[in-house]
Amino acid sequence: MNKKQKTLFRVITDPWVKPYLQQNKKLLTLVIILGVGTFASAAALMFTSGFLISKSATRPENVLLVYIPIVLVRAFGIARPTFKYSERLASHNLVLKSLSSMRVKLYRRLERQALTLKNRYSSGDLLGIFAEDVEQLQNLFLRTIFPTIFAIILYVIAILLLGWFSIPFAILMLLWIFVLVIIFPLVSLLVTRKRHEQMKTARHALYENLTDAVAGISDWNISGRQADFLRSYENREKALDESEKLMEAFKYRRDFLFQIITACIIVTMVFFSGTSADTGEFGNVWIAAFVLVVFPILEAFMPIPDAISQLPSYENSLTRMNKLDEVNDRQPNEAGLAEALAKQDGLDVKFDDVVFSYSSYPTVQSLSFTIKQGEKIALLGKSGAGKSTIAKLLLGAYEPDHGEVTIKGKNVGLMRDEMHNLVAVLQQKPHLFDSTVMNNIRLGNPQASDEDVIDAAKQVKLHDFISSLPEGYDTRMKELGMRFSGGERHRIALARILLQNAPIIILDEPTLGLDSITERALLSTIFTNLQNKTVLYITHHLVGVEMMDRVLFLENGRIALDGKHEHLLETNSHYQQLYRLDRP
Repeated sequence: MNKKQKTLFRVITDPWVKPYLQQNKKLLTLVIILGVGTFASAAALMFTSGFLISKSATRPENVLLVYIPIVLVRAFGIARPTFKYSERLASHNLVLKSLSSMRVKLYRRLERQALTLKNRYSSGDLLGIFAEDVEQLQNLFLRTIFPTIFAIILYVIAILLLGWFSIPFAILMLLWIFVLVIIFPLVSLLVTRKRHEQMKTARHALYENLTDAVAGISDWNISGRQADFLRSYENREKALDESEKLMEAFKYRRDFLFQIITACIIVTMVFFSGTSADTGEFGNVWIAAFVLVVFPILEAFMPIPDAISQLPSYENSLTRMNKLDEVNDRQPNEAGLAEALAKQDGLDVKFDDVVFSYSSYPTVQSLSFTIKQGEKIALLGKSGAGKSTIAKLLLGAYEPDHGEVTIKGKNVGLMRDEMHNLVAVLQQKPHLFDSTVMNNIRLGNPQASDEDVIDAAKQVKLHDFISSLPEGYDTRMKELGMRFSGGERHRIALARILLQNAPIIILDEPTLGLDSITERALLSTIFTNLQNKTVLYITHHLVGVEMMDRVLFLENGRIALDGKHEHLLETNSHYQQLYRLDRP
């Protein structure tokens, strides 16, 4: 198996390609039949047209002598566009169905990594996957897989039919077409592989550069360096354009050589048909038919070099998309377990000798502690101490290198896809969608009634404010909830959590960036409404810790302090110093 065949085989058997071909076997078979039928009809049309022209030139005594060729020309003339149109409908139907399933699969893969997505991928990488890699797979089907299958089938049929007339000539044509179907694509693949990889890398760098610049657009404007960014970006684009021009120049030279080989094949066919007519194997009226039939057959082979040269680009796209599956290669979930546990009592959270490293750097080391049901724990520590890692371990987003995290004795890794039944999270910057207030709160429980949503808003002291808006609960929040203040956005997110009604709540620095008055008011609202919940309050300062049952202080991935706030404040000098610094 040569390099081209291996590459094509890897692409076709990839988990992002093969299943969709298997799921649509009947439709794929129909596409192949219609595609081959298109070229076969075109070849038959040219063949009968050539014979009709030659036969008509002999001035037959009666039109009935050319009646059959006339009918066949009409039949094949109608068949060709009919086959072609039907093939386009069938092939695009197959591709669009497959792409729809791929997008759903892609979303599900990303959804399972939602808590770790930013750690694993840059915004540019994700934009590249969404904007380019998935769309590349559309071209894989339409411009590579289907044309290659059509060409191989026509190659075999053409050689067999020529062999029926002359085996030596069939062998000669086999070699000529072998150059077009095998040699040209292989050379094209070898020459363009590295350049495709460079262009793909450059394009993804542009995506990253652009998303980074958009995220920091205010800083570019404030610093007055907009022109510097635009100049840098344009230079990168020019470099990419130059690479694309070099690629196009190679394609032009390759296609020119392809046309030369095509001309040689046509001349060879002229020689064969002329010689056969001279020796009496068939009449002179068949010469034009044999020559003209070559053109539509060769047309089927023309896309192959370019189709095969695109394989490295498809491989790169598939490699990136397959990386999304790596995180899912873990122990399987136990369906319904989290939902069943959520209805039970005694939901103690236990970290048992947990070790976790991120990129070979130990983040959590031999961590052991238990949170009793209904207990409220403050988890303190400086940035990088491992606080957010503990939250993600509890959610099942990370899998410990050693030890285990359990809820009522059940490993959270068995429930990671259903953890929303057990654990709710109020993040530093809760995401609010550009939809109505009602819809944003209802995300916590899609089955909640309007009355349930309003009741949740009342609990977080937002009902009066929302009611005062011109459209009330139907007011749109704008992108990221920008119509509302930071404190209001956090209260809406808290109302969402109340609707979710999970027994365990993680507060991941929910007051970060808020002023002290808003912070205290929000914390008071949070803890008033979460009295019957198990709470893990992650913070880097000590506002609100007096409302906690217990305080854990993390240092270098280990628990340095553990006790009640009042006890630590009386007995621990380090905690006293921290409290004085944070609460002067």
